[in-house]
Amino acid sequence: MTTASICTIGDEILIGQIVDTNSSKISRQLNSIGIRVTRMVSIGDDHDEIISNLANELRCNNIVIVTGGLGPTKDDITKAALAELSCAKGWHEDAGQLEMVRHFLSSRGLEMLDINRAQAYVPDTCKVIVNRKGTAANMAFHFGEATVLGNGTQLPHKAVLYSLPGVPYECEAAMPDVLEDIKQNFETSDIFHRTIMTYGIAESALSKKIEDWEDSLPADMHLAYLPNLLTGVRLRLSIYGGVREEQEKRIEAELAKLRGLISEYIYSDQDDTLPQTIGRLLKAQGKKMSAAESCTGGTISKLMTATPGCSEYYWGSVTSYDNYVKIHVLGVPEEIIREHGAVSSECVAKMAEGVRRITGTDYAVATSGIAGPGGGTPDKPVGTVWMAVATEEGTLTRLFHYSNDRERNIERAAATALNLLRQVICGEISVK
Repeated sequence: MTTASICTIGDEILIGQIVDTNSSKISRQLNSIGIRVTRMVSIGDDHDEIISNLANELRCNNIVIVTGGLGPTKDDITKAALAELSCAKGWHEDAGQLEMVRHFLSSRGLEMLDINRAQAYVPDTCKVIVNRKGTAANMAFHFGEATVLGNGTQLPHKAVLYSLPGVPYECEAAMPDVLEDIKQNFETSDIFHRTIMTYGIAESALSKKIEDWEDSLPADMHLAYLPNLLTGVRLRLSIYGGVREEQEKRIEAELAKLRGLISEYIYSDQDDTLPQTIGRLLKAQGKKMSAAESCTGGTISKLMTATPGCSEYYWGSVTSYDNYVKIHVLGVPEEIIREHGAVSSECVAKMAEGVRRITGTDYAVATSGIAGPGGGTPDKPVGTVWMAVATEEGTLTRLFHYSNDRERNIERAAATALNLLRQVICGEISVK
């Protein structure tokens, strides 16, 4: 199978000044044409480190995609390092990229400077893929088997190195041309992935529950556990290569066995989130929902509104952090808070019923708890969260205890409340 490595260049990534989003996007696109990404590497702005790391990646992989270090300033040294790595004997000015540089400068009313023109100068060992979104040229370096690189590394196979700008929209725009070049030079195959989304069971417990099934998987099937506080544990089953129709049938047969083992924890067999799943359920039923949040501080609303088109089923929320809002907006009776406290089954039930009444929705979810780090008591320690789901038939409340920091408590509470709502919508839990 054809393999690839993705390398980012720049001290700004290593020191955490910027977040690398290019690698994940490139990896997804390579995966779509059957190229298996084996590594992602970040390299600082050091000439020798760039050469030695890229030489190693070329030795181990057929394809290396590099982003970053191609700007007009002195700290952008990738192009010079690539010239040495590829044993370039000279440089030339690429007419296509030079024209693009002129276009970008003139469109902004800027004068062409030598530093701008230098963006079109490339080593004679590369093929230019014109950057239509910026001034730095995209470069492809093709190496044959047994090629000796500039640092003495001999390649055991043919390989191609693609050098792209680090600016995300420029990098993304270059990928269709890169993928086409890859298809012309390497055999591509299908990679089959199927995903099962679970919630309400820890990764370790899930692993124990399905270990016999996992141990019996065919050798060419690979299972990955991908835990996330907001989405639960994603299980991804993959097969690399083969005939699509046959492999899809094989994966589906294995997933049928898996569903029989953990059906109570599965909320979707698509690679999506709890809010997306809830949205599909509500749209299918023609129903609406709302939220009343105290300890989660609007996180439920943020999660629900992240999905385009959510206005079809999500009507809004009340962030009732202070008791005044619980009483005077949501209509929670003062005696409930006085007798039971804001963090109680009685209070959270009235919160859910109140926001459902105000918004006129079919479902309402509510949270009230102690996120921390302060505010806990012996009876209600930090991490105590009451949740409620209100419907026309009645109101359900549940108590949960978390023991993480404030941010994690909030995220877990919001996700758990949404899963509780999903279970009510699906009829897995009765509110009566």
